[in-house]
Amino acid sequence: MSVRYAPVGWNRNKIIYDVVVLAAAVAYILLFIKIAPSFQDVTKPTSGAILRAQAFGTCAFLMLTFILCIGPLARLDQRFLPLLYNRRHFGVITCAIAFTHATHVVSIYYSFSPLNKYVAVLASNTSYDRFLGFPFETFGIFALFLLLVLAATSHDFWLRFLTPPIWKAIHLSVYVAYAAIVCHVALGSLQAKQSPLLAVIVGLSVVAVTGLHLVAGRIERQKDRDTAESADEAPWVVAGHVDSVPDGRGIVVPLEGGERVAVFRYGDKLSALANVCAHQNGPLGEGRIMDGCVTCPWHGFQYRPEDGCSPPPFTEKVATYRLKLDGRRILLDPRANEPGTYVEPVRVTEA
Repeated sequence: MSVRYAPVGWNRNKIIYDVVVLAAAVAYILLFIKIAPSFQDVTKPTSGAILRAQAFGTCAFLMLTFILCIGPLARLDQRFLPLLYNRRHFGVITCAIAFTHATHVVSIYYSFSPLNKYVAVLASNTSYDRFLGFPFETFGIFALFLLLVLAATSHDFWLRFLTPPIWKAIHLSVYVAYAAIVCHVALGSLQAKQSPLLAVIVGLSVVAVTGLHLVAGRIERQKDRDTAESADEAPWVVAGHVDSVPDGRGIVVPLEGGERVAVFRYGDKLSALANVCAHQNGPLGEGRIMDGCVTCPWHGFQYRPEDGCSPPPFTEKVATYRLKLDGRRILLDPRANEPGTYVEPVRVTEA
């Protein structure tokens, strides 16, 4: 293979992130097993094995819902960006919980089948020609298959081996997995249960995921339509106001032709880089300055703001742009420099 495998580089933030996600998942599962029986109106109480299967299943569904909401939330409010940094870890944990749910279900309902229990999952219901009674298991199996593929290819090795466009296209199938899970629940559990609670949870999930993506997309389109007004001296364009750039953060400036530039402030300096990370096309403008470098919010790749180069021993580079000040207005030269070109930072004075 042309790409060398490198082990996961654990750091304190990743460990804390994973511990919090795991602790929340365990707490939910234990709480579900404890309180779920009080919501049941049945003659014979549900067995512990079925409760555990339900706990793992609902936990995986809620976790996947939250994962799909992180992206638009981070675009609407930068306080959600820390959740974005290690979202792939969140996804792998979700896949493990979904797989546990599947193994519980197969063990509970198909262990005593005359067929192999895994064959019985597909062979026990073949009513594909009707809506009521449709084999909802098929949607669950399909969704689990997609989640397993995403988890198996989540490491950066596969990103480099498959190339970012192909890797990204594969991982966008998480939305297909979510839709399959919604169908799985709607055609299975919702038809079998009298309680409206699960229907409410699924409905709120769909509304949250769809609504947040529509709102975030509308705001992004509005930003693109708000073409930067031309400054007095062409070809410079107005990128924004000095006070609109928080220290240690950036703003994203759309240019004609669809290009975007990230303008960062660090102390009394301003620098501008291409908004696209060289690693996986992540939005650099949604990142922050860490250790003196612009840090991508997706996977933590870093670039020096003045020249767009990753610190040694890394070799990634992004394009840089020239800036100047007109009073408190930031003016941007929309002509990109070659990746790695040094540009003297603009000094900001107090208002």
